[in-house]
Formats: sequence, C-alpha cells, structure tokens
Amino acid sequence: MAVSLTPAAAKRVANMLEKRGSGIGLRLGTRKSGCSGFAYVVDYADGIGELDRVFESHGVKIIVDTGGLPFIDGMEVDFVKTNGLNEGFEFNNPNVKNMCGCGESFTV
Repeated sequence: MAVSLTPAAAKRVANMLEKRGSGIGLRLGTRKSGCSGFAYVVDYADGIGELDRVFESHGVKIIVDTGGLPFIDGMEVDFVKTNGLNEGFEFNNPNVKNMCGCGESFTV
C-alpha cells in the first residue's frame, strides 16, 4: 500500500509547511460526502497517530489513517496550475469508479 506525491506536489507541500512554521507533513484521507459517496480531506499533519501509516515521497511525509487507506491506496497527488490564478491539488486515484458531475466526490 502506498500514496505518493509528484515532485510539484511535494515542493508545494514543503513550501506550505515552511511558511506555516510547523508540521511534519501532509495528512490525506477521505470522508463521506457529496452525491457520489466520498471526498478527499487534505490538511497539515502535526503528529502521527497510532492508527496512521506514514509514506514518504520526494522528501515529504504523507500521513494516512489506516481506515481510509483502502480508498486512496495507490493514489498520486499532483499540484497543478491552470489558466490564470487557479491552482490546486489533483488526485490521481486508481480506486475511483465514478465521480460526481462537479468533481467534488467519488465512488470506489
């Protein structure tokens, strides 16, 4: 089982953690939401819990709760900039079977 970052995503996370001044990595997970079932949760990781799995990608730690890992196992997170000022994380998750029309939730 693994979750990874592209070099662009790792650089963005490292910069965000540096600006924040604290944190040990990126916390990724899922929550029940939307019309398709699940949504991604992205936050700073300030610690590692007993039920967490830790992955490292391009020098950045990714912390995932073991309960949500089956939904995002094999996922690669990218950081993309689109036309104009739009930028954000893009989730390339091989477990997704369907996404809602707005792209906010997914089914596995």
